[in-house]
Amino acid sequence: MDGSHWVNMNVIIEALHSRGHQITVVRAPDSWYIKDTSPYYTSITLETESGFDEDFTTDFAAKLLELQREGRSAWARFKLEMEQLHIASKLHEGTSKMLELLFENTNLMKMLQDAKYDLVLTDPVFPTGIIFAHYLRLPLVFNVRWTSFGEGHFSIAPSPLSYVPLPGTEFSDKMSFLQRVLNILGYGFGKYGAASHVSIHYDGIIRKYLQQDTDLESLYQAADLWLMRVDFVFEFPRPTMPNVIYMGGFQCKPAKPLPADLEEFVQSSGEHGVIIMSLGTIVAKLPPDFADEIAAAFARIPQKVIWRHKGKRPANLGNNTLLVDWMPQNDLLGHPKIKLFVAHGGTNGVQEAIYHGVPILGVPLIFDQRDNLFKIETKGAGKNIDIITMDEEIFYQGIQEVLNEPSYRMNMQRLSRLHRDTPMKPLDNALFWIEFVMRHKGAAHLRTESYKLPWYSYHSVDVMLFLVTLALLILLCFGGLVWSCCRVCLKRKVKSDHKGKTD
Repeated sequence: MDGSHWVNMNVIIEALHSRGHQITVVRAPDSWYIKDTSPYYTSITLETESGFDEDFTTDFAAKLLELQREGRSAWARFKLEMEQLHIASKLHEGTSKMLELLFENTNLMKMLQDAKYDLVLTDPVFPTGIIFAHYLRLPLVFNVRWTSFGEGHFSIAPSPLSYVPLPGTEFSDKMSFLQRVLNILGYGFGKYGAASHVSIHYDGIIRKYLQQDTDLESLYQAADLWLMRVDFVFEFPRPTMPNVIYMGGFQCKPAKPLPADLEEFVQSSGEHGVIIMSLGTIVAKLPPDFADEIAAAFARIPQKVIWRHKGKRPANLGNNTLLVDWMPQNDLLGHPKIKLFVAHGGTNGVQEAIYHGVPILGVPLIFDQRDNLFKIETKGAGKNIDIITMDEEIFYQGIQEVLNEPSYRMNMQRLSRLHRDTPMKPLDNALFWIEFVMRHKGAAHLRTESYKLPWYSYHSVDVMLFLVTLALLILLCFGGLVWSCCRVCLKRKVKSDHKGKTD
């Protein structure tokens, strides 16, 4: 998986390489983050493009952002969800064709089988690695937050919808009745989308090449280990499973010194400090009117600003604002001069802000960003701005509130202390469990077999029906017995009355 997902995966790959492991990365020829040469891995470049290149991704993100800005009505939300389903369906269709060509490449498949790999490590947003691992009969480890079906927990762990909010609903784990209704409806819509736009593209491949009478979701649930990019300092509590290992914030590390020119700019801020702003790897180019409102607000503050921005330079950019194509985000967040992080709410950026204790002014744009920033706001560690209503004044007031209200920084620093207070660093924990699977050729003893149950057995519907039927039979028998007793008593009374009249 490309983009920010690869940034995560590459951290693990470099760490595995440092421990003496040999890694082979299977990549598409149109990869924009995954390079074909690296000192840390050997690459195999497929012949078929994935369709998930930089141009497609940025255009898709721009379309979603445009739909977001139409408003927060039910119709606007419906259009947004349907657009995401439509694009997802096209991507999965392309992925299924790429898989078919991969399996038909007999020379490549023989080479991979002869290599005697120990396991497959994959990000399961797309199921290429999952189906590939099952074909090669190798242990399977996920580096996961999202699957093709949504948030990872919903595929592997019990997820009571009464207190486990669906991502995107912006509900907490304390839902009202109406929110629980909407949560269940959203879950049902997600199930429909997964069946009609995702699984349907892989059913034929699973039957043909894996020769198994199973479905895509069951292949996910059969994975040995789920390395979950989740930290319950940030997430709401929920049920989990023995083969889910938590490594939230594993990519975070102490800050390194900044490049000389950047350090000079940061130090020039004096007592006011510095604000950094980044909207991630996908939405680098903002709509010009949106960027102008942000630039105008930045120009009004005494702080210096480092803004990762591509595209047209805003006309009203202040002298205090430095535009950069790239920034050492982790190193900047760890600098004592940084006062505020203006962020889109990607998981990586949020976790780095928690690690370094920097409060967030959230500007959620697409995907899971609104949900991530909602949780930060719920914890009192940041404030969010709705892009639909945002203008210069609203953005300026948001900056002032987070900078001048001490509780935001105090709450984020409390989250930082909780996150760091662990017996083992998240990355070390992940590496231990990857090597555990290698040593033991899997982790079947941690994996539940519940996914093999039919839905009515999993939810005990058959048991409930049996018990209800049994109770009804007992009730009917008891009712029949009472009726029979009543009839006998009634007959005796009639006979007694008749005899009395005769006498």
